[in-house]
Amino acid sequence: MGSQNQSVVTEFIFEGLSSQPRTETVLSIVFLVFYLFTLAGNALVIIVIRVDCQLQSPMYFFLANLSFLDICYISCNVSQMLVNLLTKKRTISFSGCAVQMYFSLAFGMTECFLLGFMAYDRYLAICQPLLYTTLMTRRVCIHMVLASWTSSLLSSMVINTLIFRLPFCGPDTLNHYFCEVPAVLALACADTALTELVIFIFSILIVFIPFLLIITSYARILSAVLKMQPAHVQSKAFSTSGSHLMVVTLFYGTAICMYMNPKARTPHDRDKVVAVFYTIVAPMLNPLIYSLRNKDMKCALRRAMNRPTSLFP
Repeated sequence: MGSQNQSVVTEFIFEGLSSQPRTETVLSIVFLVFYLFTLAGNALVIIVIRVDCQLQSPMYFFLANLSFLDICYISCNVSQMLVNLLTKKRTISFSGCAVQMYFSLAFGMTECFLLGFMAYDRYLAICQPLLYTTLMTRRVCIHMVLASWTSSLLSSMVINTLIFRLPFCGPDTLNHYFCEVPAVLALACADTALTELVIFIFSILIVFIPFLLIITSYARILSAVLKMQPAHVQSKAFSTSGSHLMVVTLFYGTAICMYMNPKARTPHDRDKVVAVFYTIVAPMLNPLIYSLRNKDMKCALRRAMNRPTSLFP
């Protein structure tokens, strides 16, 4: 380790979600089911969008990327927890914790950007339909996704470097089920004011500002939809936008609670419950929300079920 990091901690111990063996057993089964359901649901969304010629619009391009991202996100955060629950081993190495936090932050930041671009896509489709095909070309969509990943990976690197250059001299028990920023920062035995300020600035730029833009986009969408005639046009607009708005509310509502506090604090059980929603529940519900509330997705799933071989061209 570098001279600026005089850590004596070589591994961290997770407190997990419960200290009761029976509760841990139940949780391991529940979260394993959630994890498998998330993998299957999001993989199905990706496959259906990939093979259905009627789902080749920018909206579904972003949705397929969101599903891939959700698979990465839940795998990063939950796989370690499942191993710990099933093997009764609660430890993770110092470097392993750094790697997990890096990818967890990067995936979470990418989702913030992606949800913002999806809101912009819906705004153009509903409020600026004549410009939509000109502005939202496939090339532009690809650049948006690449920009989301690149900026998130670089931002996560900055935060991760600042956190793990701090000294960790003990204790080594994380009051969490994965290496979450507040939980790790609480164990640093040095002044974390600069790191907290940097995290807060990134939270403003990557979480809060996109959230405000999403709210603005949907305010304008709502205003435009209410002026539409006849009623079935309103219904279709609400159908395509309502699913995305539900996902935004679930993900952003919990993420803002966790990261918009500039002052590091001792994690509580409430924080772990909040984290469950944006690391486990949101990725699991996303494919369900889009499938049940989106008419085009439901039709595509019916076509896929009627022609089983169409999923494997």
